[in-house]
Order: sequence, then structure tokens, then C-alpha cells
Amino acid sequence: FWLKSWLGVTAAWSSRVEALSCQSCFVNMVARLTYRRQCRYNTKSNKQRILKTPGGKLTYQAVAKSSKGPKCGDCGKTLIGLPRLRAKEYRRLKNREKRVSRAYGGSRCAGCVRSRIVRAFLIEEQKCVKQVLAEKLSQAKAEQSGGKKKGKK
Repeated sequence: FWLKSWLGVTAAWSSRVEALSCQSCFVNMVARLTYRRQCRYNTKSNKQRILKTPGGKLTYQAVAKSSKGPKCGDCGKTLIGLPRLRAKEYRRLKNREKRVSRAYGGSRCAGCVRSRIVRAFLIEEQKCVKQVLAEKLSQAKAEQSGGKKKGKK
């Protein structure tokens, strides 16, 4: 009994081996590629993608780093409406492409600009309220003194 089961296991194992070896016959060999630049290590600045030339050969094409894009100086969110370019490419842009047509455009996001405007308005209102309160206080003091004015000594 145990001999039959052992023979069955070996037969199944040998059929699997044959199937695997047959599958490996159909796998194509991948061409080995070499870097085209001087850096020969897989670093962040040396990323490559495989490209097929019109002649049918596979070669490496250097991939430029992608930038994280401009961020708001106050809250740190990415700014909407500006291209995500590297610093060198930003220098080539026109001024209208570097900023948004708004106060603090290209430097601060719309929410931060709105909060700055509201804050400035509230500060001005507070100054006006302080001035009005000071005038009322001075009028109340003048009425309490009963119109007597002291001369300078």
C-alpha cells in the first residue's frame, strides 16, 4: 500500500518538473542593458526607463526627476494653477506662468490670503472701536468735572 502511494507521489512530482521545464522553454530572454551616462548605480537621480528604438533594440532613456511643486508659505499646501517644474525650468517661464492673478498669487494659497485680509480688516475695526471708546471716556470725564478747567501751573 505504501509503495503505491509513494510511486503516485513521485509520478506527480516528475510530471510537475516536466511541466515547469516546458514552460521555461517559452520564456524569452531579456536583453541586458547598460547605463548610457557615467553614473552606474540605481540612485534617485539616475532613474531610467526601457525604450524600444525604431531599429528594434531596447535601450535606457534617462527619466528626469519630478518636482513636488510650489507650496503655500503659510499653511504648506500645494498651490493650485502653477506648474510642477524643477527650479531650472521655472527660470525659463514667463512671469504670467509663474503666478496666479491675485494678491500674493504664486506665494500664498487663496484661503491664507482671505484670512490675511480678514485679519487686517478686524485689526482696523478694533482700532476704530478703541478710538470711539477713548472719546466717550474723555467726554464722560469732562462732564464729571463740571466744566471746570484747570490752568497750567
